[in-house]
Amino acid sequence: MSHETIGTNLRRLRMARDVTQEALAEAAGITRVAYRNLETGVFQPRTETLQALARALEVGVQDLVTPAAELCHVRFRSFRRLNTRDQILIDVGRRLRDFNDLEEILDDRIEYVLHAFAWDSEGRDAQPAELAAEVRVRFGLSADEPVRDLCGLLESRGIKVLPLRIASDAFFGLSVAEADGGPAVAVNTWDRVSVERWIFTAAHELGHLVLHLGDYQVDRKEEEAKQEKDANLFASHFLMPPEVFGKEWNETYGMSFVDRVFKVKRMFRVSYRTVLYRLAEIGAFGPEIWQRFQGEYKRRFGRTLLKDDEPAALAADAFRASFPEASRAGEPEDLSPADFMEDRLLRLVRRAVESEAITLSRGAEILGLSVTEMRQLSASWVG
Repeated sequence: MSHETIGTNLRRLRMARDVTQEALAEAAGITRVAYRNLETGVFQPRTETLQALARALEVGVQDLVTPAAELCHVRFRSFRRLNTRDQILIDVGRRLRDFNDLEEILDDRIEYVLHAFAWDSEGRDAQPAELAAEVRVRFGLSADEPVRDLCGLLESRGIKVLPLRIASDAFFGLSVAEADGGPAVAVNTWDRVSVERWIFTAAHELGHLVLHLGDYQVDRKEEEAKQEKDANLFASHFLMPPEVFGKEWNETYGMSFVDRVFKVKRMFRVSYRTVLYRLAEIGAFGPEIWQRFQGEYKRRFGRTLLKDDEPAALAADAFRASFPEASRAGEPEDLSPADFMEDRLLRLVRRAVESEAITLSRGAEILGLSVTEMRQLSASWVG
């Protein structure tokens, strides 16, 4: 490990957390002068100092000694107020590198089923809805089949899923092309973002991988309205195929407008906004559909829906596990975060640890766990 690499990583991680040199030095139990010498690359830290700094920064030692992986073929658009863009890119690059290393160690790589299809779509003027239908066919989904496990579906088709917990509503997700170790989609799974939004974001990024692969340039930061609209349209049709959406919507004909939206959203595991977006697309209820929904909701429940609200969300116990610590204000019942976990990475880490291809501590670093948490996880493995 080089002095320069450690110094660069220390400064980057410290700046990303908005911590002063003095505060970080105190947290690690060293003097400010000693810390400054480490950050500027004058000295190389002792092992115990490196471990103390890693604990203070809440990262693994590996994050301090390994050169940051640089991503180039990335689609990463976000609001300007996001001030952690560089750190997010580095985190995604590191996680992708770990993911690919595990696949190579275990000789377990899944072919990307859209490899040629994504590039072919660049040269034709295909509509997002049509491409969504084609992708469903290539994924082996029937025309009337809801997507019950989007993460599992993407991973089984060769697309890596990387949940990130970023405490910001200025970033929802990004995607990485094959040239940088993907394809992969990264989704902000912060607990103030609804699980329904996680799911839609993953489908939205899949849309970009299919529709806009020629525009994957890391230095492009501003959103393009048409591309965002097309990716939204793709996601809507991918998650809610027209035939089955129409059938489910028509079967609610006798219910109130709000109840119809809630029933359909539960059926497809999407947000109420996604249902309204589709209804607006097909011209249902006219251009005032959003105001009509808000008005009826307020008459029924006595308040207007706020930006982060996701009403009538599915109950956590209706799925594989319950995570009460992840409940959100305005969402007493919600989809479980277990419905959006990177199952394949967990499986790869378990196989690598059990076969002694990697150490338990390395597994902890890959999964972002403490060694204690990793020991608890490994002790729970059965079957």
